[in-house]
Formats: sequence, structure tokens, C-alpha cells
Amino acid sequence: MGESGSFPSSGSADGMGRSVKIIDITRPLSEDILIYPGDTPPVFRQEKHGHYLISDLHLSTHTGTHIDAPVHYLETGDTIDTIPLSHVMGTCRVLDVISAGTSITADHLRGRLDGIGRLLLKTSFSGTDRFDENYPSLTADAARLITGCDMKCVGIDSPSIESYRCDGTVHRELLSHGCIIIELLDLSNVEEGDYPMVALPLRLTGLDGSPARVVLIDNKGCE
Repeated sequence: MGESGSFPSSGSADGMGRSVKIIDITRPLSEDILIYPGDTPPVFRQEKHGHYLISDLHLSTHTGTHIDAPVHYLETGDTIDTIPLSHVMGTCRVLDVISAGTSITADHLRGRLDGIGRLLLKTSFSGTDRFDENYPSLTADAARLITGCDMKCVGIDSPSIESYRCDGTVHRELLSHGCIIIELLDLSNVEEGDYPMVALPLRLTGLDGSPARVVLIDNKGCE
């Protein structure tokens, strides 16, 4: 999993200057990162220009840990620069659904979504670094359950929220209800529970998605 660390929580609610732990659930973005079939493999080129280095990047908007905007599947609605940031910042719930296998159904989620507006799914894909077309994904009935709960955001640690041989139903169900999607997280060392989350895409004008840096804040030890 990504780097974790701590910082003085001078901006925390208690104002006591106590430390909280930052858990980076972003997959490291490199030329070796897992790529969804058909996507553009990333290419990084770094050059020295006198006294400084500068790099050129060539990559898809859906490379690595990334956020899908509604326009990605709906072709209308919010683009990645206009999604409400409040949807991807705030308290989220990490649910361990490893036992669900490759199909996460409504039954695996029912009764576990009360009182939350953001959801991250920890699956059996956590820690996997090679593409497998049988990766865990949501079924259509699970997506409908999530939108019925007015969820603002749902994330997963597999390459896509929807199965490999899909027709876009799950994406369209979520995105048409304003539920922003985060894919290819790294939840391998995160325990089930509620955490403050920050997930920020690049402000790419008019585009369908963006790589993102996603972190959780573990302040349980400060209570």
C-alpha cells in the first residue's frame, strides 16, 4: 500500500495539536502500473534542462487510481472539473467485501450502508498488481441499492466498478444519480470502518475523468 504518515492535527475539531495518521490509498503511478485492456499505457519522459529536471507525461484519464465523472458514461452532465468536491471529501465507510468473491451483490451491502454518504469497497483484488478479467465488481442490484441510499461516492480497489464483460449499466446507474466513482484504490492495509476521506482529481477542463490522490485519515487513536 501507499505511504502513510502523521501530521499535527492543528486543524482538527479538538484543536489540541494531537497527531492523526494519513493513509494513502492511491496506487503508485508509474509506467509499470496495471492497465485496463485497451487503455493507453503511461509513458514518462524526464529530461535535464540546465539546472532543473522536467518531465513529459502521456497517459489516459483513467490511469491508476482515478475518478470517473458522469460524462464518462452519460456523455452529458458534470465533467471532472465540475463534479462537486463535497462528493469526494468527507466521511466514508470502508466495507470489507472480500468474502463476496467476484460479484458484489445487494445482499453483501444491505444493512451496512446506514448513516454514510461515501463508500469504499475492499475486495479480494486488494494488493493485486496484474490485470485479471475476473476482478470483483458491483452487480446492477448492488448499484441500485447504493443509489437508493443517495450515496455521493463509491470507490473500489479493483480495475473497474463494473465487470469486464459489461454493458455500462452499473456505471450509468451510479453516475446518473450523481454518485461519483473511484477505481483502482489500494485498500490492502485498511481495516473496515469509517474514515474522513479526501479524493482530489486534477482540474482537467471538460474531461471524463482524472488520476487522483486519495487519502484516508485515521484519528481513532486520538479519541
